[in-house]
Amino acid sequence: MNPLRAVLLASLLSFLAPATALAASATEMIPDAYAAPATRVVLGDGRSINLRCSGQGERVVLFEAGTNADSTTWYRVLPMLKDHARACAYDRAGYGFSDEGPMPRDLNADITDLHELIRTAKLPLPLVLVGHSLGSNIVRGYAQRFPSDVAGMVLVDPPEQGADSAMPEQWKRDDAISREKRNAFLAACAKAAEAEDFLTASAPGCLRPPPAWMGERVAASVKANKAKPGYWRTLRSELTENERVFSTQVSPEERYGEIPLLLLSAGQLDKGAPEEVRAVLKQVRELTHQRIMAASTRSERRLVSDASHDIQLDRPDAVASAVEEMLRLATPHPAKEQ
Repeated sequence: MNPLRAVLLASLLSFLAPATALAASATEMIPDAYAAPATRVVLGDGRSINLRCSGQGERVVLFEAGTNADSTTWYRVLPMLKDHARACAYDRAGYGFSDEGPMPRDLNADITDLHELIRTAKLPLPLVLVGHSLGSNIVRGYAQRFPSDVAGMVLVDPPEQGADSAMPEQWKRDDAISREKRNAFLAACAKAAEAEDFLTASAPGCLRPPPAWMGERVAASVKANKAKPGYWRTLRSELTENERVFSTQVSPEERYGEIPLLLLSAGQLDKGAPEEVRAVLKQVRELTHQRIMAASTRSERRLVSDASHDIQLDRPDAVASAVEEMLRLATPHPAKEQ
């Protein structure tokens, strides 16, 4: 989730709850398989990263989640691709069933982990990378650093970058207060986790109830994973780094060369925000998306008008369709394992 939008439009706890979506009440339940780790990929420093794959095919599509999210966010999309590719999603360090990683948890750390994960798991290259929200920043950074690894990209509602300076002064004051409250709240939850007392009344409000699509087994595993101190250290670091990432406009020098790119843009955003704030967000979002599109010589943007920021939950078919098209566009076929 974009921290700018979260601070502006949601409560403090929206950072800590599982993702919700416009169509959450109508979605199928997440499989109980998500209540346990899938494949533990051990990195060179001994840390384990949880990798979850399904389907088959010559191509591998690797999914990158947004802020405070893990592989569960893709549960509706992966089954739709089972006949087209091997679809894989993973938990970033400190989230889900993956071990905590070294601090800070910035884009460099995420890209470095992703590169080692791909090679340690021996995923055939080049891959199609799919990133939601913050995950789109990780995917973009990876494509710039390791372009030969990437056959194509699907970016799911990249957040606006560089809106802070254009916001009304009152918003800036309210935002500063909200960040202080958020950090105090995170510190309290981390303290409860470190005391191994997180699952009791000493940590009130650190988790909201699970979404409608999450059954008891998966909800219990999510709660247990978020009772770990490393989760709170990771979240605090990621949110702090996000303030820097999203306060800066996309560089006009950003380039992905001929790597094909499809960008999905959500249509249901910023509801309830004052008109002057909505105007800033709309303008900056347009600039952000245009600069991302300009970085590839083969890019296209599509509006998903009936979806919130969590397009993968509201309209998984739109994401799956974009991935299927990218599989046709992306060349050459995988030729090696690393």
